[in-house]
Amino acid sequence: MPKSSTTLQLLSKSRVLQPPKNLRRARLFSSRAQDSSASNPQLSFPCLDKREKKTEELSRGVFNSSNISSSLKSGPEPSYGFVRTGFQTYKSRKPIFLDYGGHLPEYEIAYETWGKLNEDKSNLILIHTGLSASSHAKSQPHNTKPGWWENFIGPGEFIDTDKFFVVCTNVLGGCYGSTGPSSIDPANNQRYATRFPILSVNDMVRAQREVVRDEFGVSKVHASVGASMGGMQSLAYAWEFPDEVGKIISISGCARSHPYSIALRHTQRQVLMSDPNWNRGFYYDKIPPHVGMKLAREIATVTYRSGPEWEYRFGRARADDARPPALCPDFLVETYLDHAGEKFCLEYDANSWLYVSKAMDLFDLGENTRSRAIEERQRSEKRYKSASGVPKEYDVVPKEPYQEKKTTSKFSVEESLEDLKRGMQKRLANKDVLVIGVESDILFPVWQQREIANVLKENENNTTGKIEYFELGNDISNYGHDTFLLSLNDIGKPVKKFLES
Repeated sequence: MPKSSTTLQLLSKSRVLQPPKNLRRARLFSSRAQDSSASNPQLSFPCLDKREKKTEELSRGVFNSSNISSSLKSGPEPSYGFVRTGFQTYKSRKPIFLDYGGHLPEYEIAYETWGKLNEDKSNLILIHTGLSASSHAKSQPHNTKPGWWENFIGPGEFIDTDKFFVVCTNVLGGCYGSTGPSSIDPANNQRYATRFPILSVNDMVRAQREVVRDEFGVSKVHASVGASMGGMQSLAYAWEFPDEVGKIISISGCARSHPYSIALRHTQRQVLMSDPNWNRGFYYDKIPPHVGMKLAREIATVTYRSGPEWEYRFGRARADDARPPALCPDFLVETYLDHAGEKFCLEYDANSWLYVSKAMDLFDLGENTRSRAIEERQRSEKRYKSASGVPKEYDVVPKEPYQEKKTTSKFSVEESLEDLKRGMQKRLANKDVLVIGVESDILFPVWQQREIANVLKENENNTTGKIEYFELGNDISNYGHDTFLLSLNDIGKPVKKFLES
């Protein structure tokens, strides 16, 4: 099966398209708007001109990367970037059955490693990534570019490769080497696009487990470690395979997504899907939905950082005080978001963004959700083994818009918490767990990390496991959700102590 591709890779193979008609219409409107008899001149929109130029270039198969804005250089930024090569690939020819009724007849998982596996295979640390990260957590001989946790992993570092064998994968559903929507469906030799099945975080870790066991022959990992969506995965891996995990580290993660973060990601998806070039997911070898992707990333960036950081970094400063105000990016914080979105919009596959972010929304280790998922997965496997093998469309795809059957939650806050306790306490009993929260994080607020720690501490089944909670206050970090990528020393010290104790 061909490897998944980033939008840039797909674009390089695309055919030359005719310039979109809407560009000609936009130019015609612009010329008509210049009316010398009007009370005031028409505002200029260089941001829209730039966007239209980019669409036209993409229609001709041309891509010119944008220069890095000075606003991006004004403070620390994560080292994310698209990864084309340098990873290894695990190939499963066995099907994987998924929590929401779908299946993949075969799949690939991209991974990278650092350090050396010891003789008794007891020192493997599995790193789980956030939404848009690749397996490239650190540079290595096959890819010497800095990784997204470059100074966190290595000899003598917080995750010490002199002591541990470190493995990091690109998640199932991603676009950096693992099977995702941009991959080829072996059933019809076409890209999955939005025929790709809905995923869960637990589906992702079940695929990762096959890498651990089949590629390295490891029956129990020393630690399951992750931040953000990776913090969800670190818990999910231990939930799925409680006897195969020694320690758990969840940084800026949660045990269940809350309505505020769901709403934020929903808004990003709606913006992305509103881009006409998204074309219900079938944009491969055509103009990609770069406008929707750019705007979705801008919204996401707002949730990744904090107001206090931007107050002292940008304040109310405008990019150029000598020029009149504009509706295009004008304030420094606006130009920062504009360039952050521009930098990302062709680096990550839009469909992968939709599917992986939805998996985050669906995450819940409560008993009710996990019980239903197991039952659905069993039905999926039964269908696969039946004569037809293919689920009926209405089993996994809604034919009509959802009707709101209720206007409020079915369960009270107290009932939901009890459900979470029933889901987590037995499966994660007697595990050493480190939970780290960040006070300035608005996407995964600290009450969610406190909830994980409290649920596990109140576990009557826990007789030997040690639960540690560590919180970074606003006086330590104002980087919000991105703290785990930027305040490495503050995050790293408790991690190193926990792993090596």
